Amino acid sequence: MLNRILSYTRRCVEDYDMIQAGDRIAVGVSGGKDSLALLVALAKLSEFYPLPFTVEAFTLDMGPVDGGPRMDFTPVAELCQSLGVPYTILHSEIQHIIFDLRKEKNPCSMCAKMRRGALHNAIRERGITKIALGHHFDDAVETFFLSLFYEGRLSCFQPVTYLDRTGITQIRPLLYCSEWMLRRAAETVPLPVVFNPCPADGATKRQEVKELIRSLSKQYPDLRERVFSAMQRLPLPAWGPKEHRRRPLAEEGRTE
Repeated sequence: MLNRILSYTRRCVEDYDMIQAGDRIAVGVSGGKDSLALLVALAKLSEFYPLPFTVEAFTLDMGPVDGGPRMDFTPVAELCQSLGVPYTILHSEIQHIIFDLRKEKNPCSMCAKMRRGALHNAIRERGITKIALGHHFDDAVETFFLSLFYEGRLSCFQPVTYLDRTGITQIRPLLYCSEWMLRRAAETVPLPVVFNPCPADGATKRQEVKELIRSLSKQYPDLRERVFSAMQRLPLPAWGPKEHRRRPLAEEGRTE
């Protein structure tokens, strides 16, 4: 399964020109299956990709909630050591601010902004201007539905995004990889997934949309693939690949 993820990652990187020669690429590693699979895929890809690049891993420690313990990222550090990837843990108090002090009822948006700001500041201080994020195929489809249902527009994050205020380029190399594939990889490799103690985990609008898509897919098994294909054909900024290729997800079986 890991070889298949690596193949799809390379295809996505090439379709959207995500990597240039000499790039230093930061990988935001939360400890979840998606970011760990991304880290391994890019580290392996850097060994033979025709355009030389390097990978550095960064984990943002969100801090404790209600005085609880911090997350233990030792398994992630050991994985990075085995891959030969430099690893940095950035300590913060983001969870304490959001849940204990502000007591946010809808914390996800603020949390994302604070995490993004902390990561971007850290990599800029180290002279890195490109960061790889672990959004995958299902994330893209869910985001498209979220924008449609809650904002009334056809929109999604872009495969490659240049942030002119910070000078940082975000890339999403896992967009051709389904969540099913990543979950299988986490189980079979295995990947050292670190449990996420976030109080809002599983209680979000995204989770509601995920359940809706799962339900609709029972009647329309190729729903995700058709939506993803439509996204590439719609006038969504930066979504059309440089070459139209058969998308790989139709090959994958699902247990959902």
